[in-house]
Amino acid sequence: MVLTSPRIFGTTPRPGNRLVTIWLAATVLLTCAASADAQSANSRRARLSQDLAQLVATHGDFKPTDVILTASQEKVDRLAARHGLTVLQRLSTGALVRVPANRLEDVATDAEVDSLSGNHVVAGQMAVLNQSIGADQVQVGLLGLPAVTGKGIGVAVIDSGVANVPELRGRIAASVDFTDAQGQGQDKHGHGTHVAGIIAAAGQSVNDDTRGVAPGAHIVSLKVLDAKGYGVVSNVIAAIDWAIANRVQYGIRILNLSLGSPVLQSYRDDPLCQAVERAFRAGLVVVASSGNFGKDANGRPMYGAVTAPGNSPFAITVGALNTKGTPFRSDDVVASYSSKGPTMFDHLVKPDIAAPGNRIKGLLVAGSTLAKEHPELVMGTGNGARLELSGTSMAAAAVSGAAALVLSTQPKLKPFGVRVVLQLGAQDLGLGLLSAGAGSLNAAASVSRGHAPALIAGETIASSDRAFTSITINGPITLGNTAGNTFTTDDELLGSDGLLWSDGFLWSDGFLWSDGFLWSDGFLWSDGFLWSDGFLWSDGFLWSDGFLWSDGFLWSDGFLWSDGFLWSDGFLWSDGFLWSDGVVWGD
Repeated sequence: MVLTSPRIFGTTPRPGNRLVTIWLAATVLLTCAASADAQSANSRRARLSQDLAQLVATHGDFKPTDVILTASQEKVDRLAARHGLTVLQRLSTGALVRVPANRLEDVATDAEVDSLSGNHVVAGQMAVLNQSIGADQVQVGLLGLPAVTGKGIGVAVIDSGVANVPELRGRIAASVDFTDAQGQGQDKHGHGTHVAGIIAAAGQSVNDDTRGVAPGAHIVSLKVLDAKGYGVVSNVIAAIDWAIANRVQYGIRILNLSLGSPVLQSYRDDPLCQAVERAFRAGLVVVASSGNFGKDANGRPMYGAVTAPGNSPFAITVGALNTKGTPFRSDDVVASYSSKGPTMFDHLVKPDIAAPGNRIKGLLVAGSTLAKEHPELVMGTGNGARLELSGTSMAAAAVSGAAALVLSTQPKLKPFGVRVVLQLGAQDLGLGLLSAGAGSLNAAASVSRGHAPALIAGETIASSDRAFTSITINGPITLGNTAGNTFTTDDELLGSDGLLWSDGFLWSDGFLWSDGFLWSDGFLWSDGFLWSDGFLWSDGFLWSDGFLWSDGFLWSDGFLWSDGFLWSDGFLWSDGFLWSDGVVWGD
């Protein structure tokens, strides 16, 4: 599905007919136009994120601009000297630099500059949970396997910090503050501690409503968000690179990124997504929230609003489910705020999986910003006080916890292998590929690898046995099934433990087929749904490169036609009525 900006679909009544309307954000259109003008103004220009392209096109760089420059340190120094740049922060793949006023154009057209990105603001994406995903069964060994708690698995929580609360005491292996060189990493906002609790809080018993999904895992706190829950991309990149460099020392296997920033360029050029890819290739499982932009202010659904770094194919991107407060999965729905795919610019199918994220009761940091500004979210008093939050942040934390459980039983799995195991175990609730990915997280099925039936809250849960990814696979054909037949794996990518595959499931060189589901080189077909290189068809709905058709409704490049109604560039015709440039003509 080609969407280079969030699309909102809805209906607006009009006398005489039912007209489907497309709501397009004017700022996005202006940005796209500005980007096009900027590119045509100079034949040789670095690839720019949309915010920087707009600054250049509108000559808005009248004050110093902070940008992320991807280059070697030697090249950074040369460019700094040549253009009077101030190096604010050294990064492993370049630097955060301050460009003097009215010099952005000069830097963008320098032959040594390949790409420039804005230092975007990132923000957090804001217990029924354990039971609803079967984690409670895994923790006590009810699946024919020993009890699994994630012990020995380190999860780096890149967030607002993690407080040393009783439920996490003794299991915060390290705390680093990237917002302040002299900082102590304290969580003054409260978001990071809540996220860490969902992953690994050790409650008093399995029935403790704040017990984490992997209560034996340990946490590495990397603070990048301030007391108000905001930060900048350069600090997130620095935190990811720190985790890569220190992964062996602290046993880090998973990065949790319950935060997001606008997608203003392809993941290939985005420094944050590049950092995610480095982590993936270093053997770290990266879990990211999809974002909380699934609807507009009027409640209409939006597509194409997944945030960065959830737009990276190297991240396991997580959408949020509303469990309706029950452990029963049959009543679960995608939370209305959960961002839907595909991704902007690259048009990747996202999210990859969905997990409970609505009204999750978790750990509270007394005196934190969230506790003070939202007293209605604080449950209980004294030592028993808890904080209830909703968002894809919470859902991502649940998947990070489940990944820790999987790695406890299959420690040799590589990041791609963990993704596939989680997706194959998920339950297809029929909520839509662009809303819930492979389906609803089922930790019990993913950990047991088919050795035990999944029974959750009295309901028998069938796994979807379906997985997909946008990562290019160059390895042997992988076949297998739950009956234990032999199969081969690409050990370099999946890990030598192998994987649980399923009847009717085939994966080879980027080609996936399972139960009427087909994915190959950007081509997707499932149950009357077709997507390929910017072409989408589903139930009479067609979208391709700015062209939309649905039930007699046509929109393309400023041209609209529906039920005898025509509009194009200030020209209107309907039922014998003509209006153009202030002139009205009718019967």
